Amino acid sequence: MSSEPLSVAEQQFLDAGRAVESKSTALKKELRLVDLVGIQILNVVGLWWVGTAGKLGAPHVMYWIAAALLFYVPSGIVVAHLVQEMPLEGGLYQWAKLRFSPALGFLVAANLWLFNLLVLSKAGVVVADNASYAFGPQATWIAHSSPAIVAISIVTIGVLMLLAWRGLSLGKWVNNFGSLGIVLLFVGMIAVAVPRWLHSGGYDGPVTAPLAFTLPALSLLNLNLLGKMGFGAFGGFDGVGIFAGECRAKDVGRSMRRSVWIAAPVISAMLIAGTASVLAFSSPADIDLVSPMTQVFDKRAPALASGAALLLVLALLAGNALAFSSMVRLPMVAGWDHLMPAWFCRLDPRYGTPLGSVLFAGAVAVVIAVLANTGTGNQEAFQLLDNCGGILYGLSYLVMFAIPLLAAGETPPWSVRLAAVSGFFMTLLYVVLSVFPIISLENPGIFTAKVATTVIVLECGGAVYYLWAIRRTGARCDDSGAR
Repeated sequence: MSSEPLSVAEQQFLDAGRAVESKSTALKKELRLVDLVGIQILNVVGLWWVGTAGKLGAPHVMYWIAAALLFYVPSGIVVAHLVQEMPLEGGLYQWAKLRFSPALGFLVAANLWLFNLLVLSKAGVVVADNASYAFGPQATWIAHSSPAIVAISIVTIGVLMLLAWRGLSLGKWVNNFGSLGIVLLFVGMIAVAVPRWLHSGGYDGPVTAPLAFTLPALSLLNLNLLGKMGFGAFGGFDGVGIFAGECRAKDVGRSMRRSVWIAAPVISAMLIAGTASVLAFSSPADIDLVSPMTQVFDKRAPALASGAALLLVLALLAGNALAFSSMVRLPMVAGWDHLMPAWFCRLDPRYGTPLGSVLFAGAVAVVIAVLANTGTGNQEAFQLLDNCGGILYGLSYLVMFAIPLLAAGETPPWSVRLAAVSGFFMTLLYVVLSVFPIISLENPGIFTAKVATTVIVLECGGAVYYLWAIRRTGARCDDSGAR
């Protein structure tokens, strides 16, 4: 063991980390390894991606393999490295704050908060869109009724607020139910597709070849799809780091690393086999992009379609509950650094959760949900913000991948640096191509200008708030995050 004295920067880094750990002692330690794996599955797997990938036809497997090798595995390597080095409540916020600067850490947290807000604001739409599958044709009207969607949104967000207030002692079971539900949906979909793959049970064979190991043509559209199937479908490993201060394990970093490597092959297998199952019953042109999994059950086993739709809705709501729990912890940890009002990080005496942050997040989510479902113009504005939310999430990932490459004090092995380079450029591909419309639009330049302007305004707004916050407190965080 080296006896050389630590540099000033290294000592400040360690002191800042200990300060976060000290604040985390007030949090209840609820999460076990199985809960962390459930969080990974629930946070990463998007149930609609098998439909998007199915639009590619049989060569989808080549996109999935490329996305896994160029983004998914690299993101797992980088996250595993960072949670081992900095197993701190707040995850990516703490990583960016301690390794770069408090200002950048705050902007990352703001981006993540806004992204989760937009996910939550769509909860009512998700429930309404699946109502016709779950309750039959008589419920189709719900998906087209703004008052019904608004009412569902308000009730759903209210339930999510109660779950977040109650804490992970209950929330972990909701998360585990949601992740188990996702696994069961994929297993069931694959099971009903197997007879068609094997040409048994009276089937002539799959509608579309399930797999084809042929390289796709190099085009802007294909690069866009690769970026979306990489960052879009496989992004989310960072989410487990937000709850680092609420883990039971003595070695939190090791437990989180294990959850990453357990979940990774399961998630990859589900997405590849799930896409093949969709193609067994539909041609690429006929795939339902909103509910591709329910469409499979509806074609092969109609009696199971309503149950599958209901389980799908419950799994998606569990995912929203996880997003809400992640969202309310970001203002809490920023409040520890005096960047948010004290009531954001004041813990409920019974459940040990940041009640003020819960109430604020719920109120804003309700407002956005109501505005998004009232009038055509607001719908268009909501779709614009939704697209921008993905870019803001991507910008946060660019910071994460930059830490092993550029941050002072970082000495990761070459494997982590190589993974960071791959993940950085895949994320950059997603961000850049998300600004430009790939589909045909009447005024594509206006769309690009709106997206770019919105992102710039939001980032500038976060920077202005940060400057106001440090002036309000009369003290400035130094580069290590210590005060």
